[in-house]
Amino acid sequence: MNFIIRWLVTAVAVGVAVWLVPGIDLIGGTSAWAGIALFALILSLVNISIRPIMQVLSLPVTVLTLGIFYLVVNTLMLYIAAWLANGIFQVGFDIVSFGSAFVASIVISIVSSLMNALVGKD
Repeated sequence: MNFIIRWLVTAVAVGVAVWLVPGIDLIGGTSAWAGIALFALILSLVNISIRPIMQVLSLPVTVLTLGIFYLVVNTLMLYIAAWLANGIFQVGFDIVSFGSAFVASIVISIVSSLMNALVGKD
């Protein structure tokens, strides 16, 4: 049940990022919500599996930058999830540049934090 809530929160956050951030596009027309849900599922799985490894590997740089490098790790997780979603499921999640992915990772982090506070999940 916890994973389903995390997936729904991530889907809302990805939807907000697609809507707000120029340079993050979802190609698919009427099936946009299905693409967002599938991308959110892949992003949740990447965050569960690969993100802890990346956090440990980047810990010295994260400490030196006082946590700012953590945003770069989030951006890389977004890129990995987009690569997997486009390669395996042909979702059509398009990231134009690193800057737009960086802003999208910030938006996804903020919206996820707000949604988790509303849902009551820490």
